[in-house]
Amino acid sequence: MSKIMIVDDEPNILMSLDYMLRKERYDTLIARNGTEAMDLLQTEVPDLVVLDIMMPDVNGYEICEYIKSTKTFDQTKVIFLSAKSKRADLEKGLALGADAYMLKPFSTRELLKEIKNQLS
Repeated sequence: MSKIMIVDDEPNILMSLDYMLRKERYDTLIARNGTEAMDLLQTEVPDLVVLDIMMPDVNGYEICEYIKSTKTFDQTKVIFLSAKSKRADLEKGLALGADAYMLKPFSTRELLKEIKNQLS
């Protein structure tokens, strides 16, 4: 069973993604902000991280950079899920090593398809 970490400061997004992924038989980890995500990454090695960018403390770019520069996470995939829609935002996310970048609002069906694609 793949382990997926969901990092977002929007409670409705966290709850809906957690429900959807558990229904698909994924093991989930929840972080309500960047600090919680960094704390979880000290003890957990997720297979994939669905990561918001705009969070009040540690932003998604910093978390992605940490994941992609730490050997422990060399197999961990990162999907940015963000309202930041400028081309420069997308390019920055991918340059930091993200495996995919999806925009909010999003289709849960498309996100699930991308998650399955990244984990295959």
